[in-house]
Amino acid sequence: MIDPKILADRFPGDFLFGVATAAFQIEGATKADGRKASIWDAFSNMPGRVYQRHNGDVACDHYNRLEEDLDLIKEMGVLGYRFSIAWPRIIPDGVGRINEKGLDFYDRLVDGCKARGIKTFATLYHWDLPLALMGDGGWTARSTAHAFQRYAKVVMARLGDRLDAVATFNEPWCSVWLSHLYGVHAPGERNMDAALHALHYTNLAHGLAVESIRHVSPNVPLGLVLNAHAVVADSESKADGQAAERAFQFHNGVFFDPVFKGEYPADFMQALGHRMPVIEEGDLAIISQKVDWWGLNYYTPMRVSDDPAEGAEFPATKPAPFVNEAKTDIGWEIYPSAMADMVTQLYQRYDLPEMYITENGACDNTDVVDGAIDDEMRLDYYSEHLAVAADLIEDGIPLRGYFAWSLMDNFEWAEGYRMRFGLVHVDYDTQVRTIKKSGEWYRILADHFPRGNHIKSDM
Repeated sequence: MIDPKILADRFPGDFLFGVATAAFQIEGATKADGRKASIWDAFSNMPGRVYQRHNGDVACDHYNRLEEDLDLIKEMGVLGYRFSIAWPRIIPDGVGRINEKGLDFYDRLVDGCKARGIKTFATLYHWDLPLALMGDGGWTARSTAHAFQRYAKVVMARLGDRLDAVATFNEPWCSVWLSHLYGVHAPGERNMDAALHALHYTNLAHGLAVESIRHVSPNVPLGLVLNAHAVVADSESKADGQAAERAFQFHNGVFFDPVFKGEYPADFMQALGHRMPVIEEGDLAIISQKVDWWGLNYYTPMRVSDDPAEGAEFPATKPAPFVNEAKTDIGWEIYPSAMADMVTQLYQRYDLPEMYITENGACDNTDVVDGAIDDEMRLDYYSEHLAVAADLIEDGIPLRGYFAWSLMDNFEWAEGYRMRFGLVHVDYDTQVRTIKKSGEWYRILADHFPRGNHIKSDM
C-alpha cells in the first residue's frame, strides 16, 4: 500500500477523483414511477443466466435512498460522480411516451450533486435497453440507433444545463460481444451475425447521439467510455504476435477505428465484412464526429495465443495463461503495468482527445468483522493502479481524472450479488452502508484535491 498523501503529490492539483456506479446495478425500484422492464430485468429472471437468479428489483435501493447516498459520496471526499441514466425510466418503451417521473429522479440526482459540490458525469447507456425494443431486434436493428438518438435528445434537453460531462455509451464491447456473441450478458445471444449487426448499430447510435447532444447541449463535454483491452501476446512468436493484432482489432479496433478514424479495421473487415449489416453512405461520417474526451475502463489484461485450428473464426485466438499469480476474487489477473502499456499504445495508434479512467477497481469479497472491512487486496490494487496512472501523466498522457469502481457493492451482472467491487460495503438485507478500509484510504487521497492554488476547470 502506498501512503495516500505521498501518492496525491504525484497528481496535478486540479485532478478529478471520483466514484462510479450504474443505474441497473444500484437503483432497484424496477417497477416504480412508470419505469418498465429492461432486457436485464428479463434476463435476470431466466433460469441459468444470472447467479441464483439474482435480479435488480431492489439492488442497493438507491432510488429510494438517493439523498443518503449523495451524502455518502460527499463523505467520501470525492469531487466527481459518474452515474448512468436508465433509458426505461425516461422512455419506458424505448420509443413513444416520455416519463416525467423518471426525469424528475435524475433532476434530483443532478441537483443533489450540485448542492454538494460534486461534478456530474452522466452515461446515457449502461446496458439497460428497454425490453420493448427487443420486439424489433434490439441492438441488431437499425431502428434502435434512431430510438437512442431521440432518448439522448430528451435527456440532454432536461439535464444538459447542469451536467459537467456526458458519455453516450459505457463499454460497447460488453453490449456487443459479451451480449450477442458470447451470451454472458443480456440478451444472451451467441451468434456472430447478430453481434456484427449490434456492433454497427451501436456505433451508429453513438454517432447519432453525438449529433443530438451537440445540438441540444453544445457546451457539455461529450465522450465515450470504452473498456479497451490490454491485449498481450503469449509469446514472441510471429503467430502469437499476429494473433494479438487480430485480437486488438476485434476487441478494440472495431470501436476505436470507426470513432477516431472513420473506418473499420482492415483485417477485421476482410474476415467478417461480408457478414456486417449494410453500412449506409454517411454512417461512418456520423460515427466519427469529434468527441471531447474518452473514458477507459480497465481491470485486467487480455492474454492471447494463436488458435491454429482449421476454420477458427476471426480473431482466431485462444486465452493464454496469467503471468502474475495474484488475482482478484472474481478471478481476474492483477497486472497494473498493462494499463500503462495499453494507453500508450492507443495514443500511438489514434489521435485521441483527453481521457479519464472512468472505471478501475477490484472484486474483494472480504466481509464485515466487528463492524469493519479490512479489504487489503483491494487497497493494494487501487494504490498500484493509481501509481501507474500518475506515471502516465508524467509521460505526457492527457489524463484528467479517475473514477473508482465502485462507490458501493452492487448487482454484478451475471455474477449477481456474490461479487463485491465497492469502496463501501452494502448489507443487502438491511441496506446498511459501511465504508471499507479501501474507502477510507481513497477518501484521504481525494481530500487533497483540488490542491494548493489550483483552480478546478469546468471538467
